[in-house]
Amino acid sequence: MSVIKPFLRLSGLEPLVVRPEMNFVNVGERTNVTGSKKFARLIRENKYEEALSVARQQVESGAQILDVNMDDALLDGVMAMTTFINLLQAEPDIAKIPVMLDSSKFAIIEAGLKCIQGKCIVNSISLKEGEEKFIEQANICHSYGAAVIVMAFDETGQADTLQKKVDISQRAYDILTQQVGFDPQDIIFDPNIFAIATGIEEHNNYGVDFIEATRIIKQRMPLTKVSGGVSNISFSFRGNETMREAMHSVFLYHAIKAGMDMGIVNAGQLVVYDEIEPKLRELCEDVILNRHPDATERLVAFAETVKAKDKEEKVDDVWRGTAVEERLKHALVNGITDFIDADTEEARIKYPKPLDVIEGPLMDGMNVVGDLFGSGKMFLPQVVKSARVMKKSVAYLFPFIEAEKEERRLAHIAAGTINEENAGAAKILMATVKGDVHDIGKNIVGVVLGCNGYDIIDLGVMVPADKILDTAEREKVDIIGLSGLITPSLDEMVHVAREMKRRGMKQPLMIGGATTSRMHTAVKIAPQYDNGVVYVLDASRSVTVAGNLLNKEQKEPFLGNINTEYDKLRDDFNNKRTAKQYITLAEAQANPVAIEWNGYTPPKPQQMGVQVYPDYDLSEIRQYIDWGPFFIAWEMKGKFPDILSDATFGVEATKLYNEANLMLDKIISEKWLTAKGVTGFWQADKVAPDTIIIRNEEGGELATLEMLRQQIKKAAGQPSMSLADFVKPVAVNAGVDDYMGAFAVSIHGIEPHLKAFADDHDDFHKILLQALADRLAEAFAEVLHKKVRTATWGYAKDEQIALAELVHEEYQGIRPAPGYPACPDHTEKLKLFELLNATGNAGIELTESLAMYPAASVCGWYFSHPQSVYFGINKITQDQLENYTHRKGMSIEEVSKWLSPILE
Repeated sequence: MSVIKPFLRLSGLEPLVVRPEMNFVNVGERTNVTGSKKFARLIRENKYEEALSVARQQVESGAQILDVNMDDALLDGVMAMTTFINLLQAEPDIAKIPVMLDSSKFAIIEAGLKCIQGKCIVNSISLKEGEEKFIEQANICHSYGAAVIVMAFDETGQADTLQKKVDISQRAYDILTQQVGFDPQDIIFDPNIFAIATGIEEHNNYGVDFIEATRIIKQRMPLTKVSGGVSNISFSFRGNETMREAMHSVFLYHAIKAGMDMGIVNAGQLVVYDEIEPKLRELCEDVILNRHPDATERLVAFAETVKAKDKEEKVDDVWRGTAVEERLKHALVNGITDFIDADTEEARIKYPKPLDVIEGPLMDGMNVVGDLFGSGKMFLPQVVKSARVMKKSVAYLFPFIEAEKEERRLAHIAAGTINEENAGAAKILMATVKGDVHDIGKNIVGVVLGCNGYDIIDLGVMVPADKILDTAEREKVDIIGLSGLITPSLDEMVHVAREMKRRGMKQPLMIGGATTSRMHTAVKIAPQYDNGVVYVLDASRSVTVAGNLLNKEQKEPFLGNINTEYDKLRDDFNNKRTAKQYITLAEAQANPVAIEWNGYTPPKPQQMGVQVYPDYDLSEIRQYIDWGPFFIAWEMKGKFPDILSDATFGVEATKLYNEANLMLDKIISEKWLTAKGVTGFWQADKVAPDTIIIRNEEGGELATLEMLRQQIKKAAGQPSMSLADFVKPVAVNAGVDDYMGAFAVSIHGIEPHLKAFADDHDDFHKILLQALADRLAEAFAEVLHKKVRTATWGYAKDEQIALAELVHEEYQGIRPAPGYPACPDHTEKLKLFELLNATGNAGIELTESLAMYPAASVCGWYFSHPQSVYFGINKITQDQLENYTHRKGMSIEEVSKWLSPILE
């Protein structure tokens, strides 16, 4: 079940979802008659078509929302707004971003609302005319589906102190949510940015007041957004653009850290925080943060030494005397395209191959850009400019790269792996199937194949079958590769294979991923498609498999051998099925784990109910990382730390380990990622052999958990286990309560960094970051489990286990996860999520296949009994399937979808 997360969602022709990891949303300010003389002149002269060029420039410079304001005494504001918005909507390159309708006259706003397409923002409404007028205007905005900016303004005037900003915002929030019906995420507060450094002492704290009000508003009303007119802060320096740009950048750096989400800025004129002259940056911070009584005087004195020139007229050519690598980096960081062709040509001559220029100096420069953006010292407009520089350089190199491709094409002809229809290197399409969000392994395979000259089309994660196959047909790919981690992905792969046969496709199909296997491929997938289905164990095998599939002479004998092997695997599987003996469900239930409940007092958790961990210390989590699976992800198998001195992997494993720890240092110091978690503890009763009821402290039923039980016949004295065995039966030891817990943890914030690495063509660091995020999620689960054992549940307060031994699970209690061996039904995860409100409290969403997003997420149940152990259900028979289906109130078809891998 997919849960829509409560983000601010806007749209022009394209959607804009304002996620926490977006850092900052730029609202272009130049289509505002009060903020741009050029725009105002064009509107007054009825040159609306020409005025559209101002809007287009704002979009090209990185504006994500367009502020449109027609408040001018000499204008018919309603007519001007109507005319301009209607023209704007007909320009797809401008209309793709959402619009902010900005006016102090509500009639002008309403005129814009009548014309707008998509979901816009109204800027603004306020309480200055009282609650009745505020509610009336809010209802109109709500009826049009618009989000609203609420000014910190009430009947007594504008909020000019910290307390007033917060109080007015809280009052407006209560009215909008409780009386009008606004979702909190559709409310944006503007707590008023006022000019500082004016010489008036009362104004000195205006910057601090805005920043602190932002921090408090986001704490009290976390789903709301905070915005502001950034240029107001520097109004006392109007005419001196150098000073103003520096002040804007410094103010944004601190306001964004406090929680400011968006702001009205000139998207084309923001100086990079780290590029501000150090003395000027320090003086700006002194003024904005009100750090010294004489800060204003010192900044004014400094301003007199600054020659205020437009950036286009300012020539600073010192950097032109540096090495070409440094020049390329400087151009990327500062968005300078003036010399990019000449510098790229110089680098092309210097380096052996044109691709080396991209992978060397250009990549180094883009890594700097990614670091600055990730640390909040560079904003999206600069990143957009940097990307433009990168694209211009790559475009210059493109003809030279194409010439090399022709050489490779001839090499592929010689090797017999040519794609004749595409007249180039063979194309391989790769995708993680629908409902699954895991792609580390797929990315590694893509890199390995790409390094071997194949053209990789990566569709990403959660890709429906139709999109995979439509793309394969449109792009005339040579091979399709499917990946998946969770068990429902196996059925989706079967579906894709079946659809390929129905469409009459010819491309071979490669199968890979953690839950896949040679046996499953042979038994379930291969019979559905006749033109080649091959299981690929890991990335190192992918090149050989692809080469065999694409070589005309080798393909037929290679697939012949595969089919012979799969026939034997199917026979072996069917023979084992008949050879295995199973007991009935009744017999299995009569053979539970032998626990003596009489005289046993289950420990009561110290904290009942739900506990939320919104931002757990990554430094602590880091200490609990199990490095073994990290190296396995990189196909380096061996125990840690022994692998660091392994004869085969030792040198590279040590390099990788050091790289990982350097990245962890950066993740923690620069706060790339956030660890969010939630735990919960409740009363629990076993009310039937395999059924547990979760209750609140008053005894009310919160959830009914259905467990499965082992049915394979075992040796005498060996129990047929179910997780329900570890909870006290309600009829035994009456009057004594037992308890269960649950948890969900996730690592957030990875997307912008993955995108930065992808944009930089830096696959290594992209995969490294994904692997570390997974390890941090597992380590977070380990941290919380220890906290549960020793404190919040407290059933093992005196536990003394070294960190290195935790990976061996030598402690009391277990934390099995829905969808895994002891409880393989993913649908029970829905109950866990509801009990914990895991989406609201830990930010984890479930896909339609019940995979968790972010991918670096872990959830599970807590059991405390000393005899609780991990186990696997393995296969179940028809009688248990029917019993389980009845208990869950679902059809056999629905349940079989989730349990097909374990059905006998």
